[in-house]
Parts: sequence; C-alpha cells; structure tokens
Amino acid sequence: MKQFIQQLLTDCLADFRQRGLVPQDFQPRFSVESTRDKKNGDIATNLAMVLCKKLGKKPLEAAELIIASLPKSDRIEKVEVAGPGFINFFMNSDHVGARVYAMSQDPRLGVEKAANPQVVVVDYSSPNVAKEMAVHHIRSTVIGDSVVRVLEFLGHKVIRANHVGDWGTQFGMLIAYLEKMENESASDLEISDLEAFYRQAKVLYDEDEEFATRARGYVVKLQGGDEYCRMMWQKLVRMTMTQNQRIYDRLNVSLKPENVMGESMYNAMLPAIAEDLEKRGMAVTDDGALVVYLDEFRNKDGNPMGVIIRKKDGGFLYTTTDIACARYRVEELHADRVLYFIDSRQHDHLMQAWTIARKAGYVPENVSLEHESFGMMLGKDGRPFKTRSGGTVKLSDLLDEAETRVGALLEARGSDLAGEERERVIHEVAMGAVKYADLSKNRTTDYIFDWDTMLSFDGNTAPYLQYAYTRISSVLRKAETEAGPVRLGCAQEEKLALKLLQFAETVQQVAQRGMPHLLCAYLYELSGLFMSFYEACPVNRGDVEESVRASRLSLCRVTGQTVKTGLSLLGINVLERM
Repeated sequence: MKQFIQQLLTDCLADFRQRGLVPQDFQPRFSVESTRDKKNGDIATNLAMVLCKKLGKKPLEAAELIIASLPKSDRIEKVEVAGPGFINFFMNSDHVGARVYAMSQDPRLGVEKAANPQVVVVDYSSPNVAKEMAVHHIRSTVIGDSVVRVLEFLGHKVIRANHVGDWGTQFGMLIAYLEKMENESASDLEISDLEAFYRQAKVLYDEDEEFATRARGYVVKLQGGDEYCRMMWQKLVRMTMTQNQRIYDRLNVSLKPENVMGESMYNAMLPAIAEDLEKRGMAVTDDGALVVYLDEFRNKDGNPMGVIIRKKDGGFLYTTTDIACARYRVEELHADRVLYFIDSRQHDHLMQAWTIARKAGYVPENVSLEHESFGMMLGKDGRPFKTRSGGTVKLSDLLDEAETRVGALLEARGSDLAGEERERVIHEVAMGAVKYADLSKNRTTDYIFDWDTMLSFDGNTAPYLQYAYTRISSVLRKAETEAGPVRLGCAQEEKLALKLLQFAETVQQVAQRGMPHLLCAYLYELSGLFMSFYEACPVNRGDVEESVRASRLSLCRVTGQTVKTGLSLLGINVLERM
C-alpha cells in the first residue's frame, strides 16, 4: 500500500513539473508512512510541507492542491488533511479485504519476484582454519544467511562466499605440528579440539627452535606449491570445515562445503595485480615495499594514506587479497552486487581495498560493493561476551547451553511433550532463540546477550513467534468450516489486514538494506495484532455467523503463512505444538 501511495504522489509531482508549478529538476525527499492511529488514516505523507515553499503556498493550501491533483482510485476511501499539513489516506476496507484474501491464496503471499534479477555475491561467516567457531562468528553467519534467503526468495541468483581464513605464515607451524602428532600416533589424525591443537602448536613453536625452523621451512614450501605441505594443509582445512559444517547444519544455516572460497583461492592473482598496479602508476616502490598512496584517506599528519600491496620481502597482505577477491567476483562470478557481512572494525580496510580496485578498473561503478557491517555481541557487563574465566566462548558450547536451558524451561512449564517430539521442540526453540536474539537487533549496533530475554515467551523473541504460530495452527485445526473471502468488520480485523499487506514491502527492504531486524520487527508486530484480533474476534465459537467465521479463518490462515514464511527467511523453523 505504501508503494501504491508513493507512486500516486510521484505521478502528482510529475504533473506539477509538467504544469510548471515546480522546477523540472526538483526531486523532493518526502516520507510515506503507515500511521499508528486509525483516526489519522492508514498512510500519511509530509509531501505538502516539503512542497509548500516551491509552490508558494501555505502547507494546508499545498495539501489541498495535491489532493485535488490525485487520480481517483477505488483503493482509497478518502483523503484528509491533518495538523500542519499532513495528508492522510484512508484505504478502502473492501479492497484491503480482497487483497488479503488473494494473499491467502498465493504461496508467495503477494511478494513479487525481481523484475531484473541480479547476480549477488554474499560474503559471510568466514571462520579461520584450525580454530573453532566462536560466538563472535554468529553475527556474520546468521545475518548473512538470512539476507541470502531473502534475496533468493526475490528471485536473485545468489552466490554464497564463505571467505575462510585458510592462508598465512601460521600454517607452517600447524603443518609441522600435525605431522608430529600423526608420527607419534602412527596414523592419520582427526582433531576433535582445534583450539587445543592450535595452542599446543604455538607453545612448541615458541619453545622448540628445531620445530620452529621446520615450521618456517614448511611455510616456504607450502607457498611454493610443495605437494606434501599442500596435502597436509588441505587436511587441516578439511578437518576444520567438517566441524564447522556440523554447526551450520545445527543452526539451519544454508552454507555448504562447495561455498568455501578461502583466502588461498586468490594467491595466484596477487603477483599480477601488484605488477598491474605498478604499470598503471598507481603503486610505487617505497623502502623496498610496493605502496599505493590514496588521496581519499589521510594519515594523522594529513598526508595521503599509504596502502602496502607487496611487502619488501615479497609477501602480500590482506589488502592485496581483498583487491583480488573483488576483481574475481566481478570478472569470474559476474556479480552485479557484492555484500560483505564483516565486523564494523574492518570498514576502513575494506574501503581502501575497494578504492584501489575501482581506480584500477577491476570493479566498474555499476557493480555495488557494500560493507554490511555489524557491531559486537556483549555480555551483561557491556564487554565482549566471554566465559567466566575470560576465555572465548565456543559457538558449539553456546548452542549446547541453549538446548539445556530450553529443556529446563519446558520442564518448568509442565510440558507433556516426550520422545522425539520433545527433542525436536527443544532443538528448534533453542536454535531459533539464539539466532533471533541476534537477527532482531539492528546489525549496525552492539547488543547485550541475555539468556532470560532471548528464551522468554513474551516480547520480541523467537519463542514468542513460534508460540504465536502454534496458536494459529490450533485455531485452524479446530475449524469445521472452510476459509472464505475476507470482510473487515472491526478495528482489530482492519489493523491485522493492513499489517499483512506490508509483508512484501518489508521483505524488499531487507533485501535492499541487508537488515533482517526489519523483518523481525514486522513479524513481532504482526503477531501482536493477531493476538489482539484473536481476543476480540471469536473464530470457531458457535454463535459466529458462517461468513464471518470464514473471513476470520482466512485472516488466521494468511497470518500463519506469513509468520511461517517470515521465520523461514530468517532461517528459523516453526512448530505445530510447543
């Protein structure tokens, strides 16, 4: 509905330009918003207040001129001016009811696929090899995965890119330690505790000079393509990603082994990029290193920032890899848009790499590179989330604790669930709660991780939404008549219907802005409106007229479908019983 009103007002502006009432190049920024109070209509705009000076009129006069210029539409019941010049649109309830009923018959719930689908590369999760995934990986993983699901739902071709940290000098140490452990056990090793493996390798590297010398030699051999070192390195990558895949599957994250695109993937491109930047005159030699100086970035003395492309020892840095990565995604993957779900602290680094990539012509202006940054997960003390002893919290341990807490919660609520059904409910509620606690927060801000809040059946949580779905399912199971055309007869029905029609717009916003919290807020508000409707508007009661019951059943059904679809776009499953 907002899009419809937006288009009406845009057409009105075009008419004003044609009539010479406003300049041809005038492109005003105005709002079109859903109202909170029905007495102010369903949709409101401030266009009159934005246009009044250009029109040479008072805001109320400008509003009347706009209203008089709007084409008639059977979607609109009436239009009024309010306050200092707001224009309020009251939608026709018959039209709203008809659209909601059509939505209930549509598997896509009125969400149209993109008219011009894009190739979108989404860079997310990105754990490191030989290290276990920790809680700080969850933000990139679940936010990125939700946006991937939304983009695919809209018909875009999405390429998942798990930019795994699988390269660097530490791999000489890790290969040498894996070799030592396998020699001692006289068999191929399967590492169950990656953190311990990494720590023990580092201790040996620091304390045993012979081991350190062998490790440094293995770095050189690995980078030179030595077959044995490459085989041992691949074994480390495989063992790590096998463990990570268990977490992805447990969290219902759609990443698969074939989506791994590690840092090592771009190694062969780095020498050519350094040479090309030098030939273009963009990179210069400074104290033996190859450096690009960027006027767009300044150091503390106000001079152009120097970005090292190749170190004096011939080695390359992450910046060079990220330039190659951006180039590969354009030239090989043919990306129209690339989304990077990466910690906000990496912003300057990414901007420098992308500035160089664009200046070199590797990434044309029509390809969008977007840093979808996110804040940190904090403990209740406002500091980065840690164990009681101050250590890093393993993501697998967090998920275990979530399931333990949900099991205790069901026990306390006197749940009669048993066996496999009980285990499934525990799993889905726990995973949903952990994911939703993150997804429901604006990704650009830090957030406090709180077990009590995230597992609550009240408020903006996954358990609340999952429970709302079970309530709707129960109503539909008990129904003895078929759902039918929607007729809106009271305020609660109208509010619910109008909110349902905002689903398509909300999904589009998530895709455009990479912000799943917008969908979370929508689903929470929708569920709250359903609860108000359910309390005020009986459905299956014997004294309810059949046509009214059929209409309300349709409202129940489409609300259930919307909650289920919305949660699935967040990577969260619903339950028939809880």
